[in-house]
Amino acid sequence: MTDWLEHTVQVEVEAPIDLVWSLWSDLEQMPRWMKWIDSVKIPEDNPEISVWKLSSNGFEFSWRSRILKQIPNQIIEWQSIDGLPNRGAIRFYDRKTSSIVKMTIAYGIPGFLGKIMDNLFLGRIVESTVQADLERFKQYALNVKEQI
Repeated sequence: MTDWLEHTVQVEVEAPIDLVWSLWSDLEQMPRWMKWIDSVKIPEDNPEISVWKLSSNGFEFSWRSRILKQIPNQIIEWQSIDGLPNRGAIRFYDRKTSSIVKMTIAYGIPGFLGKIMDNLFLGRIVESTVQADLERFKQYALNVKEQI
């Protein structure tokens, strides 16, 4: 049995939505700003699937995800199809001179782990890490904006 934990974080980026979207939707670039993500690969024969590798404190996980919904400048929604169970969405909001990036991520942990570990402690670690990832994305986007 799997327990699902969900977190939502957001950041405002002082860059136009087209730029923010183009940077985020290039999934293979995610290791540039996501601390725990070692790699993301998109198979040439199936661009709706991505292969992810996560590494943290000696733990390694991998999974394949499928894009369920993608609307340019608005949303990317995904769900894992094997490996580490996870799902979520990245939503983009155009504020004319800036953009809001809002990430909701849910991940499954085996029920026995939920009983052993304090879910609130695990949740705080994940949420603070994802928030820091969004802050790194903001800096990455601002650096790219300055170069163009």
